[in-house]
Amino acid sequence: MKLPFLKTKKARPVEKFFDTEVTTAKDIIAPASVRVAPEYLDLQGRFARSFFVFSYPRYLTAAWLGPAINLDVPMDISMFVHPVNTNTILRQLQRKVTEVQSEIMEKEDKGMVRDPELQTGFQDLEALRDKLQTAQERMFKFGLYLTVYGETQEELRQIETALRSIFESRLLYIKPALYQQKEGFNSCVPYGKDFLQVHTSMNTEPLSSTFPFVSFDLSSNEGILYGINLHNNSLILFDRFSLENANEVVFAKSGSGKSYFVKVQILRYLMTGVDVIVLDPENEYKNLTNAVGGSFFDISLGSENHINPFDLPEPREDEKPEDVLRSNVINLVGLMRIMLGGLNPEEDAIMDRALTETYAAKDITITSDPAMWRQNIPLMEDLEGVLETMEGAESLVTRLRKFTKGTYANFFNNRTNIDMQNPFVAFGIRDMEEGLRPMAMYIIMRYIWNKVRSELKKRILVVDEAWWIMQSDDGASFLYGIAKRARKYYLGVTTITQDVGDFLKSEYGRPIITNSSIQILMKQSPATIDVVKKSFNLTAEEKSLLLETEVGEGVFFAGQKHVAIKVVASPTEHQIVTTSPKEILEKEQGETT
Repeated sequence: MKLPFLKTKKARPVEKFFDTEVTTAKDIIAPASVRVAPEYLDLQGRFARSFFVFSYPRYLTAAWLGPAINLDVPMDISMFVHPVNTNTILRQLQRKVTEVQSEIMEKEDKGMVRDPELQTGFQDLEALRDKLQTAQERMFKFGLYLTVYGETQEELRQIETALRSIFESRLLYIKPALYQQKEGFNSCVPYGKDFLQVHTSMNTEPLSSTFPFVSFDLSSNEGILYGINLHNNSLILFDRFSLENANEVVFAKSGSGKSYFVKVQILRYLMTGVDVIVLDPENEYKNLTNAVGGSFFDISLGSENHINPFDLPEPREDEKPEDVLRSNVINLVGLMRIMLGGLNPEEDAIMDRALTETYAAKDITITSDPAMWRQNIPLMEDLEGVLETMEGAESLVTRLRKFTKGTYANFFNNRTNIDMQNPFVAFGIRDMEEGLRPMAMYIIMRYIWNKVRSELKKRILVVDEAWWIMQSDDGASFLYGIAKRARKYYLGVTTITQDVGDFLKSEYGRPIITNSSIQILMKQSPATIDVVKKSFNLTAEEKSLLLETEVGEGVFFAGQKHVAIKVVASPTEHQIVTTSPKEILEKEQGETT
């Protein structure tokens, strides 16, 4: 039976809401294009080149890979370790030993001179056989590959030159993976697959030296004990004067042990014959001064200790008197800016001329005899007298008068009556009015710097609570100048502060850090830890350590090395340097009873 024809309605196609595929993580991460060349990969305008290490020396020292890892270039490093069956290796070694021994005996029968290379090879083979047989060692096939990145091909060549220099200085040799750049690149990405298959046979001992994560050891034959290395419990014995400069910065929040650490360091350096000078805003070093028989000068408006801002250093044999006088005038202008609340350009020029004329009125000029300068040093009132004769200086005279005849005159308008011959000298300014502290610190530092320049001697200058002097640009500039030039005068500057943020806000704060070979970071507050992490290029682990560390612990940087440190002191040292109010009170109560 024939079915009647039925006209059916065609099914309408389903509408597509999205004509394109969904974007995935691969689309975001992957470059738009990859071009494979014989010597490099072009990743969308960024170049990559892969290398393999093909030759190793007879001996490998620990952390030999460290200089390459620390190279300041983007780099991927892959290590492939393939275990080899010990029985197979023993059979191969037995055959090789037989061949070498046979060759040695053949040369002896012919009366030939002993070949040291063959003898050494025979001894190494026998030693390795013994260790493999007793399971003290195992054999592996080891592949080491590196991929470096650069913006241009020229940059890649420069990186290759640096890598070759690092490796060849240790008798290791690398080659670019020619016509295998794709395989080399894939071997260095986290696939875990060895596409290059360039291997070197290694036993366990040299293989262990390739481990890239090594805790640095800071022990030397000279110097002092800084503390305990928390990575491996070794001693951190170090001499700050052995580095390119002896400067040091100590950053930590209040109560973390920074002053304790510096005091212990001072005691130990004093025992090695190093002079120490301390600028102490809170009179914390007074007990230490008394304990070591040092000189403590209490600097305040009512104190009997005075420093004349106009003092001049004695020119050394390699210095010109005119340079010394000119530098002193420039520094005094900076002091006047702090004292008088700033100077406009016209006042700045007037002050510069007035200071020069003040010295000239006392017969201190570039042509006079420097030996006679000390007898004629002017005072602040002499500067006031010169300014009174100068046109346009009325405002300067008015502002200066409180330092010559007003309440501040006792400190600013007197001749110097202190002596710095003692190996340990501390200047305490706790009782100085808060508004005058930056000026007092500037004057004291100028006086110290003049003494340092006049006599070459191994010294340490400690500037505690350095943020006080960093409040003004002139004070910060002067501290930076001392830190930058200290090395020439055998001086190490220790800068201590708890206000890391305020310190780094100054344009001179960061240069002071970069001009300090030793950096100590102790416990930090969460508010400033990100600034510290960025400034010191800390790892995530170091950042966590500085947030959770105990009192007296932190991170110790010396050049490129850095370790976690714990400060330790003997019982006698602890009694001298402790600043714990509880312990000080108990000690005082014990003495009274």
